[in-house]
Amino acid sequence: MRWSKLYAPTLREAPAGADAASHRLLVRAGFIRQLAGGHYTLLPLAMRVRDNVIRIIREEMQRIGGQEFLLPAMHPAEVWKKSGRYDSVDVMFKLKDRKGNDQVLGLTHEEIFASVGTELRSYRELPQIWYQFQTKFRDEARPKSGLLRVREFTMKDAYSFDLDEAGLDASFEAHREAYVRIFERLGVPAIAVDASSGAMGGSASTEFMCPSEAGEDFVVRCPACGYAANVEKATSRLEPVTDPDTTELARFDTPGVRTIEDLVRDYDVAADRQVKTLVYVIDEQVTLVLLRGDFDLVEQKLADATGAAEIRPAHDEEIVAALGAQPGSLGAVGVTDLPVIADVALRGRRGMVTGANEDGFHVRGVDFGRDIDPGQWLDLREVTAGEACADCGGALEVVKCIEIGHIFKLGRTYSEAFGLTVLDADGRAAVPIMGSYGIGVERAIAAIVETHHDDAGIAWPATVAPFQADITVLGKDPETLAVAERIYRELTEAGVSVLLDDRPERPGSKFKDAELCGFPYRITISNRGLENGTAEVTARADGAVQHIGLDQVSTEVTAKLN
Repeated sequence: MRWSKLYAPTLREAPAGADAASHRLLVRAGFIRQLAGGHYTLLPLAMRVRDNVIRIIREEMQRIGGQEFLLPAMHPAEVWKKSGRYDSVDVMFKLKDRKGNDQVLGLTHEEIFASVGTELRSYRELPQIWYQFQTKFRDEARPKSGLLRVREFTMKDAYSFDLDEAGLDASFEAHREAYVRIFERLGVPAIAVDASSGAMGGSASTEFMCPSEAGEDFVVRCPACGYAANVEKATSRLEPVTDPDTTELARFDTPGVRTIEDLVRDYDVAADRQVKTLVYVIDEQVTLVLLRGDFDLVEQKLADATGAAEIRPAHDEEIVAALGAQPGSLGAVGVTDLPVIADVALRGRRGMVTGANEDGFHVRGVDFGRDIDPGQWLDLREVTAGEACADCGGALEVVKCIEIGHIFKLGRTYSEAFGLTVLDADGRAAVPIMGSYGIGVERAIAAIVETHHDDAGIAWPATVAPFQADITVLGKDPETLAVAERIYRELTEAGVSVLLDDRPERPGSKFKDAELCGFPYRITISNRGLENGTAEVTARADGAVQHIGLDQVSTEVTAKLN
């Protein structure tokens, strides 16, 4: 490819409002342009990167026996109603066709693959691994950060069908290993972490997370033993707490107190001796949720542990109707007509302080068991940095990350919903068990840029770069151009993707564009180099410069890439 023919509209300034490095650089380097919030056009350079990412994913999926499909992006609503997700997924695009039939734009394809799977007949056909690359749609409320949070994107989604749990375990592990290889080949540092299955359901899931300040997820990990989990799933070991041997309930005035901090500042009650009382509506039932005052609730933990179909914070009017007081004066002492759920860190605690369910009053000397007897003890709190690892006792760290892949053990939810059965070895009907495995292609591209860039621009790994080498021609001398053309042909014949910069631009402008676009190697051909019989080869990753004989350039660069 010749740069004089390439459509790559580079910019000297970053777009306004671009908060992530990948967003700024992909726009500046002429890879993407925004059509609307969360909708991006991929320009030719981005398409070349996308093709490379897809090629790597496809090779690893085929390596574990995956078979590629292409399913429709628009689905009849009835399919989603059959699984029960039509009304529960709030980011789904819904529309009607000209006949008035309800349709949806697919944000995932569990339902559709399960319906295709109904043609499986025998256990002898299992296991199956089916995958596709397809556009997905999410009615994202706040698209941001370029390709990191969008409303339309390409997903590699895969689905496994096995006869039993042991088969699912094997398929899940095969995908886990494939994902490790994929992200290694993409040049993305990926941490495999325990995660919540969320709206996908199922018995277990693993996220692959790329550490980055541009991320919106947090991973708790232990450098000592390797433990890692999404904050929605993470646990830790708490330091022992010494409580008084005997306590007596005592009510006291707390006018104007609305927060944990108010009670600390005005009444010298440490946050770790307070009981934080939250009120949630869980499957239409007003419920008290108790935590230690210095801890925060992870709502996903509450949803996962209760198995609730619907969960939300109660409205103020619902709280007053149920407890007779405003938030800030709430507690569970004496509450017998509402469910009470408590975080396990409160188990056995004595001498605590909580609201009295009357505005402006609290109660001290609260003992769990005597004064509050929760119906459920659950792990609900958010783990913070510095707490002890539950496995080895080492200090945990919290890392901001981009989610770049997610694999789920779905179970039989979808196969049962769609009547998917096969005959087992004894001739009896058996319901196959499913797994689901996803990688967002454009998000992976953004994660690569977040990981590989500097002040000058992008620095693509050679495996995914739009062009692996850029031949920069300086000057208009026919001999210089002829040498550049020869090296271009030699590299192309050796299987290297090459861009020949034949533009009539100043050297500085060409160099800046090459650095901004991030090609792994820049080969500079100049009159001065010809006089010395050499070309200047610059590595984008570290800026290292070599002067290589003109007859050895293609061999040397090919060797570096290999």
